[in-house]
Amino acid sequence: MRRIPARTACLAATLLLTTLASGAPAPVGARELPDTYVVSHEPGVLPEGITVTPDGTVYVSSDGLGTLYRGRVGDPELEQFPARGLADRPSTLGVHTDRRGRILSVGGATLTVHDRHGRLLATRTAQDGPLGAPHLNDLTVTKDAVYVTDWANPVVHRAEIRGDAIGPLEPWLDIRSAFPQFPAQYWLLNGIVADGTGTALLVASNGTEAVWRISTTDKAVSRLDLGDQSFGADGMVLRDRTLYAVLNYGAPHGVYIARLDEELRTGTVTHRLTDHPFDLPTTLARHGCRLYVVNSQLDEPPGRPPYTVTALDDPTCGTAAAP
Repeated sequence: MRRIPARTACLAATLLLTTLASGAPAPVGARELPDTYVVSHEPGVLPEGITVTPDGTVYVSSDGLGTLYRGRVGDPELEQFPARGLADRPSTLGVHTDRRGRILSVGGATLTVHDRHGRLLATRTAQDGPLGAPHLNDLTVTKDAVYVTDWANPVVHRAEIRGDAIGPLEPWLDIRSAFPQFPAQYWLLNGIVADGTGTALLVASNGTEAVWRISTTDKAVSRLDLGDQSFGADGMVLRDRTLYAVLNYGAPHGVYIARLDEELRTGTVTHRLTDHPFDLPTTLARHGCRLYVVNSQLDEPPGRPPYTVTALDDPTCGTAAAP
């Protein structure tokens, strides 16, 4: 090990003491971050979806009012995001951003795209499915497409991305072929995530209490094998081979973390974070070494303000499980 020259060490110590005495702010990474974020104090919001951008901007959707909220990871209070064109959509569920910084959200039968200022860039409407009108639940964005789950129909919808343009939202896959004996109305498709290449999707189904792997090249569908673990996830995040999922049905409420194989076909649940004061968690986002979990209060609508997001440490941070 190299030794620090005495003179250099003394100089460094002097600079450190001077900095501390002057009250200079600590580096951003060292600041204390909130454990709880208030989405809104307005009655009936019922937050549902969440995404956090690389720069720490937080977006949360409202199942109760259809609005979007925006904040920062360093600020415990969010504000309503002035997203135009949502007045006719009483419920907004999944929300994500793309590489261009656009905000994509779904609810009812529509996918909407906004810029950072809330300007409406596009609206895409899904077609009715085999069981009737769509109830779009969540979405994931790859380099060439947006994939959307439908709670009311066992269907995954797709909108092609070409440059800045987003094509029509069309039925892409009827998932019933993977489990044809299961009743169509009980698939209840929830969260959806894509791998880094966009060639594999993972889709959560509350009804089957499972996560299903879909190849985007040939639409082959198989059940993600997690051993004996029942895994009827709601919202999910996929980071490399680590799957983070919120469970709120058929299992203690909380965040469950699984380590998957390279092809995302099998895995093992490594962590169950169920000892936090969640209030019907629905989904989550990951930023830095923290997980941001939405407390929806959907089990007792319209709930009781304030509506919140709980932040907790990612137990896999710094390990090979979550690079």
